Amino acid sequence: MDKQNNKSTETYRHSTTGKKSIFIGSIIVLIVAVTPILFYTYESFPDGQVWETSLFSLETAFPSWYAFAWYFTGKFIPLLLLLIWFFTCRHWWHWIILVPIAMYAFQLWGVINQSNNLDELELYYILPLMMVVIPAVYVIRAKLFAKVRGDDLKSFEEELAQEKTIWQQIKDLFR
Repeated sequence: MDKQNNKSTETYRHSTTGKKSIFIGSIIVLIVAVTPILFYTYESFPDGQVWETSLFSLETAFPSWYAFAWYFTGKFIPLLLLLIWFFTCRHWWHWIILVPIAMYAFQLWGVINQSNNLDELELYYILPLMMVVIPAVYVIRAKLFAKVRGDDLKSFEEELAQEKTIWQQIKDLFR
C-alpha cells in the first residue's frame, strides 16, 4: 500500500515540475519572440528633447527622446537576451557570458544616466571582471579536458618541456 502511495506522489511531483518547466519555457520563448517588437518601440517616442503629455513633462540630455529610446533599446534588448542565455545555458563555459552581460549593463547604465561619453569607459569597468572570469573559465576547461583525456601531471610537464613552433602551440590550444 505504501509503494502505491509513493508512486502516485512521485508522479504528481514530476507532473507539477513538468508543468512548471513548460510554463517557464513558454514565458522565455514569448520574451525572445517579442524582442524585435520591443526593439522597435523606440519609433513611438517623440523627436524632441521635451516630452509633454497631459500627465507629465520630461526633458532629456540626448538630442531627442527618439535618440534616447534608440540607445536604450539597443543596449537593453541584447542584455535581456544574454541574461536569458546565461540562466538557461547548461554548458560548462556559460560563465564567460558574464563579460558581455557586464559590458551591456554598464552601457545601459550610461544611457539611463544620460552620460555624454557613451560606450567609452565600459572597458575600464569590465577589465577587472575579465581578469577573473576568463582565467577561471580557462582553468575549468583545462581541468575538464585533462579529465576527459586522462592526462596526468608528468605528461603535462613533458609536453611543456618540448620546444614547439608558434603554429604547433596554436594547434594544441584547439585539440
